[in-house]
Amino acid sequence: MPFVETNGVRLSYATAGAGEPVLLIMGTGASGQAWTMHQTPALHRAGYRTIVFDNRGVPPSDAPAGKYSMADLTADTAGLIEALDLAPCRIVGTSLGAMVAQELAVAAPGLVRCAVLLATRARTDVTRSALAAAERSLSEGAVRLPPVYAAAVAAQQMFSPATLNADAEAATWLELFELTGGGLGAGGQAWVETGQDRRAALAAVTAPCRVIAFADDLITPPHLAREVAEAIPDCDYVELADCGHLGHLEQPDAVNAAIVDFLDAH
Repeated sequence: MPFVETNGVRLSYATAGAGEPVLLIMGTGASGQAWTMHQTPALHRAGYRTIVFDNRGVPPSDAPAGKYSMADLTADTAGLIEALDLAPCRIVGTSLGAMVAQELAVAAPGLVRCAVLLATRARTDVTRSALAAAERSLSEGAVRLPPVYAAAVAAQQMFSPATLNADAEAATWLELFELTGGGLGAGGQAWVETGQDRRAALAAVTAPCRVIAFADDLITPPHLAREVAEAIPDCDYVELADCGHLGHLEQPDAVNAAIVDFLDAH
């Protein structure tokens, strides 16, 4: 994979397809290649060129020691857009990646043509704060959870009952999560502050946006996702059933249709 040097780090990226560019920003601890399972093929069929990349902390991108900030990730992404001459571009982000997209739309509106924000929020609440604090406490300690336990916990957090109650699907995801360490190894990304209330700042966003929420999402539940759509002027809101936090993997056809429909309109 090629690299871009931006904001003091090297970011690995991959581009595919032909047409106007769509930049996809992945969530905490995950490789940008996760988009290539379902989303980039759909975007290619719709006539778009896609750019996926690995955020700092996700190899083969640089993983500097220490705690990362939202400002770090936002500046990294802005530098990537500028280095690849993508601006203004369409952006699709999920989870932490959607929050980065929100910050880009606030701080660097010239870089963002429009944005689709999956599994997002503009603030935290008591339950989500407790979960984040617990995960940070675990990452600081010497205890390392057995992969089989970490996988089971991650699956419960990330998927909907529709997936967890389907034995064949659940078995596949549990095996994958166990092989990859349970999906909880976020490193420096675990310290990115996502608890600040950004609703007032989002009122300044001028780019067209769509929020896609997942009905069974425990990490960014619909009531918090809807607040993002309410805070951004003229932002629309789509909520999909039978999806947890990884709805783009659970219900890819519905997610892809909602993404492409919006991008085609903007």
